[in-house]
Amino acid sequence: MNVFKNLMKEWVIPLALVALLGWCFTQFVFTGAIVNGSSMEPNLLNRQYVGVNRLGNLHRGDVVVFDATQEDPQIRPGNKDYVKRIIGVPGDTVTYQNGNLYVNGKMVNQSYLSVDERTQGTAGEFGTSWSLASLSATGMWQEKDQDKSVVPADAYFVLGDHRSVSNDGRYFGFVDRNHIFGKVVVPFWYDATVKDNINHQSQHFFG
Repeated sequence: MNVFKNLMKEWVIPLALVALLGWCFTQFVFTGAIVNGSSMEPNLLNRQYVGVNRLGNLHRGDVVVFDATQEDPQIRPGNKDYVKRIIGVPGDTVTYQNGNLYVNGKMVNQSYLSVDERTQGTAGEFGTSWSLASLSATGMWQEKDQDKSVVPADAYFVLGDHRSVSNDGRYFGFVDRNHIFGKVVVPFWYDATVKDNINHQSQHFFG
């Protein structure tokens, strides 16, 4: 009996506590994710491993991971999580015109994109100009997001960086805050430009 008690005290309980602390850390503080697909190129590549900060507030320009099964009715079989960039936060208007993106009438700094993605890529099938109101009237958005001209409370409007291939908010609407796992963070050994475009874009979202 004493051997069993010593085993529990010295090994089983400490290991269980370590496992519990590890689980809590990944659930509520920091975890990892793997980028699936090319929708965030050239900043993030397919099968690239990134960190996910689960704490703190979300800002325009932040790249986030969210549960797409709760957001995209047309999600492909086998897909689950999407990695996209926040463009609009609650209360924002978002419009696009002739290669430029505007939030609340102020032009967004899109230096992290190629000229082609800012123009043809972002326009896509929606023409040279669109707004949240016009996108939500296409009939493609989830019913809860239709007929809205501003980003609702506790929701975000997201776009991929490689907009000519990205399946994002233009096609399915807003992402609820409670479906977002956290903010993507790339480690120190990544290229300086990528680190700036992913980790710090929120600091110069408007230029």
